[in-house]
Amino acid sequence: MALQRTWPLLLLLVLTLLGLGLVRPSYGQNQMYQRFLRQHVDPQGTGGNDNYCNLMMQRRKMTSRQCKHFNTFIHEDIWNIRSICSTTSIPCKNGRMNCHEGVVKVTDCRETGGSRFPNCRYRAGASTRRVVIACEGSPEVPVHFDR
Repeated sequence: MALQRTWPLLLLLVLTLLGLGLVRPSYGQNQMYQRFLRQHVDPQGTGGNDNYCNLMMQRRKMTSRQCKHFNTFIHEDIWNIRSICSTTSIPCKNGRMNCHEGVVKVTDCRETGGSRFPNCRYRAGASTRRVVIACEGSPEVPVHFDR
């Protein structure tokens, strides 16, 4: 009997929290965040050489159907990367205002001219530079590497 009265109250509480925006469904955002992590985050890596790019692009499944032409790996702790999302918003390349910029250590992997799928080959360039990432959610997390 008590259980029958509890369910409607619990449902009402969840709907109220959703209506107030305190709880957000985040399945899509979480998928985008996980994809961002897979494609762009390597905190332990030092990168910087062609072998690193060749291995990581394959390991991170960016050469499974075709050669991805360009990718950047960020060599920072995820919390440092997430802190970029708390900086002032700037316009993204697509015009949306959910991008943020910060300076991080990166390895840029660029496909070589003679590279052909499935034997994708990359040239590496390591640097510390400004990056722009798009962030979404509450709390905001990185979901797209803009530039």
